[in-house]
Amino acid sequence: MSLGQHLVELRRRLIIAAIALVASMVASFFLTDWIIWAMTEPIRLVAEQRGDGEAVKLMYSTITGPFDMRLRISFSVGIILSAPIWLWQIWAFLMPGLTRKEVRYTVGFVSAAVPLFFAGVFTGWLVMPHIVEIMATFSPESSANFYEGKYYYDFVFKLLLVVGIAFVIPVFLVALNFAGIMSGMAILKGWRVAILVAVIFSGLATPAADIVSMLMLAAILTVLYFAAAGLSLLLDFRRSRRTPKLTVPGPTPTTDPLP
Repeated sequence: MSLGQHLVELRRRLIIAAIALVASMVASFFLTDWIIWAMTEPIRLVAEQRGDGEAVKLMYSTITGPFDMRLRISFSVGIILSAPIWLWQIWAFLMPGLTRKEVRYTVGFVSAAVPLFFAGVFTGWLVMPHIVEIMATFSPESSANFYEGKYYYDFVFKLLLVVGIAFVIPVFLVALNFAGIMSGMAILKGWRVAILVAVIFSGLATPAADIVSMLMLAAILTVLYFAAAGLSLLLDFRRSRRTPKLTVPGPTPTTDPLP
């Protein structure tokens, strides 16, 4: 295909992906009531603990705040719902230029990364209520907790996104091993730094007072790191078995003639 044909093909793929995204956003807009109800469950728990529902609420500081929050939610959920379509459009555009081995590796990495990402999102969803509840305990008894809608949504969305991406990092480590950039032994040797980074990240993603959530998240990230290191070591071992060993020929022994 010529460059112009590639551009036409790219435009067609992008139009299909955009239509799928817009349709998913429209469908997601009707689900925002349930999503907001699920997101604000920690707020209701805090209100029950304090015994005053009027002192703990989700608030909007602007006229367009409620609509803006629903639009943000529908966009985020729309991306997730339309992911099979726009991912397929990207894959269909790139696949003709890949070899059979590259196609197999790409499918394997995507098949591992997608479940890990959603597992990370689910873990972040489990941790999120504890963060809201523990942070609310630092409020004085005479104060009220009014959570601004836009800030509250950004907090939840960024937490889920960051934890989801953190769960995918081991897949990138294995990809670096596949590319020959980093050996399995080099990944394993960095276990001290990896544990330190996991603990620091967990401490930043969770409140300092929530030690249980921090240790749980750090333990999961550490296990994923060692799993990536073990898989990389296994791949290195298999590659070494397939690579023939080269033998350097030595000098040919000669016998001196008898005098």
